[in-house]
Amino acid sequence: MAARLPILTFHGIDDRRSVTSIKPEVFRRGMATLHECGYRTLDLLEVVDCLERAAPFPDRSVAVTFDDGFQSVYEEAFPVLTDYGMSATVFIAVGQRTSVKTTDRLPRWENRPMLSWGEIREMFRGGIAFGSHTLTHPNLTRLPAERVETEVRDSKAAIEDALGTRVASFAYPYGRFDQKTREIVRKHYTCACSDKLALATPCSDPYGLERVDAYYLRTDRLFSTMLTDLFACYVRIRSVLREFRRAVESNRET
Repeated sequence: MAARLPILTFHGIDDRRSVTSIKPEVFRRGMATLHECGYRTLDLLEVVDCLERAAPFPDRSVAVTFDDGFQSVYEEAFPVLTDYGMSATVFIAVGQRTSVKTTDRLPRWENRPMLSWGEIREMFRGGIAFGSHTLTHPNLTRLPAERVETEVRDSKAAIEDALGTRVASFAYPYGRFDQKTREIVRKHYTCACSDKLALATPCSDPYGLERVDAYYLRTDRLFSTMLTDLFACYVRIRSVLREFRRAVESNRET
């Protein structure tokens, strides 16, 4: 059994020069390597079950998540996950006026093509879970409680209506949350993912799950660190450096 679990965060699977992109071939080779080394994917509800029991995670396990719902998840990631029998959770921002016709797409984000509801349903039938990323992708910590409630509650209802299943997981837009936001999310969901850069442990908060962003796995060499004992140290160093950078940027703004 393992004391730590990587919950990976992907956004776009494409060749864009962006911190939210990872090249399709790197993703493909990375998933192939994990499969060949005997890794299995855990659903987020399996992760929560371990947390509730304060139990270690299964050896050679990883959870895979995608934020935002870019079309490249369907075009590039879904076939790879299907080939290797892997699961994942895709967090989608559904928009204010939700239409769930097969050809309708999620609201455009970062000027990228988004998933259509037909693609979402196909992925769902193929074993991919879907969670909420709010209606309009705002920083929830900057909104009044009433607006947070609407973003959190109504996005869940829209996805459940479209897929005919319970939606149990949530991802905070930009990874940002505070106590007010956490309590509102806790009323509606079983777990929520943050942007805290770390590996999950049996002591992790199910409403503030740590993740490892694909930006830190953006080459074959970096991705392969997951297979070594150095991975936890690598993630920790990256986390310290990121927090330092954010502190410096915050000081400049004040």
